[in-house]
Amino acid sequence: MADLTLPDDPTAPDVANDGVWLHCIQCGHEHPPFEGIIYTCEECGGLLEARYDRYPTFEEFEGSGVWRYNAALPFEIGVTLPEGDTPLHEVPDLEDELGVRTLRVKHEGMNPTGSFKDRGMTVGVRVAQELDVDRLACASTGNTSAALAAYGSRANLETLVLLPAGKVAAGKIAQASLHGARILEVDGNFDACLDIVQDLADRGEAYLLNSLNPFRLEGQKTIGLEILEEFRDDHGRFPDRIVLPVGNAGNTAALYKCFREMVAAGDLAPGDVPKLTGVQAEGAAPMVEAIEEGAEETERWEGVETIATAIRIGNPVNAPKALPGIRETSGTAVAVSDEEITDAQRALAGEGVGVEPASAASVAGLRKLREQGVGGEGEDVVCLTTGHLLKDPDAAAKAGSEPEPVINDTGAVLAHLAGETYDKGGLFGRLRSLF
Repeated sequence: MADLTLPDDPTAPDVANDGVWLHCIQCGHEHPPFEGIIYTCEECGGLLEARYDRYPTFEEFEGSGVWRYNAALPFEIGVTLPEGDTPLHEVPDLEDELGVRTLRVKHEGMNPTGSFKDRGMTVGVRVAQELDVDRLACASTGNTSAALAAYGSRANLETLVLLPAGKVAAGKIAQASLHGARILEVDGNFDACLDIVQDLADRGEAYLLNSLNPFRLEGQKTIGLEILEEFRDDHGRFPDRIVLPVGNAGNTAALYKCFREMVAAGDLAPGDVPKLTGVQAEGAAPMVEAIEEGAEETERWEGVETIATAIRIGNPVNAPKALPGIRETSGTAVAVSDEEITDAQRALAGEGVGVEPASAASVAGLRKLREQGVGGEGEDVVCLTTGHLLKDPDAAAKAGSEPEPVINDTGAVLAHLAGETYDKGGLFGRLRSLF
């Protein structure tokens, strides 16, 4: 196990605000959090991470939802719908199939707008209010736009979303539209959209709420806090491995930060930190490539393609945070095919857990890893599913069963169910009707 420590005081004077400051993960430079709008380090351009002068234990958390964990967040409460408290499902058939000690599915699709993004937005929009901005913006494969539109609307702030034209599921566009966002469809992929949004943010035209924003990840780290608490309460121990889909790698980075904070609080021993295991689609797998090649950074993939639209990303901005998280927790990463993703989506549906394709990547990845001999029968595993099946109804319909036409008659229905040809009144009945 490598570095799982966090400093409890900033080295630079006068950078903290109520015990919160921003720390550059690359050069260590520290910044005040709310004196101006900042996304990356002013010294070196590296990614920033929120830090605190103390880290609370589980005993200090009270209430419900994301804001139950306000002692570990920069504010007491934010714009809430509310979010969090998502279920940790038992999936006995998959547990038996995969041969692990226990398997649970953390279903983030049960958040207000149907994805984990709500956790980040409740914190991110609260920070936007603190900074007194007028316009919020994001690039999105769909879920971020839906969450930003909902929380921005709740806060009475203008929202702007940039989407790759023709590449976002209809259910997600509908959400952003109904919540009042201004939607721009860009002739390019997600990474091109993010380039433009970053440029707009740099020009002061909007407040960026993609996961490049360090406060977005503060909300998302509550996924890890809930998993640790719920699993411990149910089983008296922490899970050995958490398997999650990877797009921009924000959740991987957020969970890693959560674990380090709980180690700093003394509630999680370094040896009990779950192994972070990332899963990407084969057509969009720069993180897997970096892990397999032992690279320190990812190479940008152009022309990414997969049915898992939520993780169709070729340049994960949080890779500098996420790669150490995978390596330093003794985790790994694996790529899966679209066919394997759809098979896993069906398997989850068979357990009553309805998810969009990207969510099912976690189970598809666990299947592949077990085939490769990674993990074992003694492992306790949690798979993270990030979005509800109604986020992408077209994909759900293609993965599901076809409707079967039948005559408007009860006898016809019964005959169809029995696999028989229906003959209303029978041959003799029809003959009698002629005379």
